[in-house]
Parts: sequence; structure tokens; C-alpha cells
Amino acid sequence: MAKIDIRRPHSLSVADARSIVDRVAERMREKFGTDSQWSGDTLTFQRSGVKGAIAVVPGEVHVTAELGMLLSPLKGTIEDEIGRKLDEHFA
Repeated sequence: MAKIDIRRPHSLSVADARSIVDRVAERMREKFGTDSQWSGDTLTFQRSGVKGAIAVVPGEVHVTAELGMLLSPLKGTIEDEIGRKLDEHFA
């Protein structure tokens, strides 16, 4: 399994950062059929071939994910897309 671990700083309140993550999670549900739920300030998500979490803490958003065998070859592309989305929303 390929692992993804990306951190991005932010200057938002935890509530505002969490709201952004919630909107992104909604798009993930619509586009990829992910299931997600909040546990404190961490959103966990999963679907066939991937499971992960997005933790929101003061000053940082931390994305972790484990890719299954079919998605592992796409790790670089997936990391790039996550990085772009984080930069777009939290830069």
C-alpha cells in the first residue's frame, strides 16, 4: 500500500478550516463516492481502494491516506492533486 502524508499551514480558525474541509469532502462524496465522518476535528474518509483522514488543527491541515494496490501506481498524481487543492483553499 502506498501512503500519502501532506501537511499545509493555514491562518484560519479551526472552525473556518473545518468548513473548507467539509466542502471538499462533499465534492469527494459526489465525485468519488467516498464515505466520511468527523471525529473531533479529524475527518476520516474511505472508499474501495483508499482510506484516510484530514486533521484540522490550529495553523495546519494534515492529510493522510493509504492507497490500495490499484491506486498505488497513481500516488504521485493523487499527491499532486491534493497539494493543489490544499494550496488553493489554504494558501
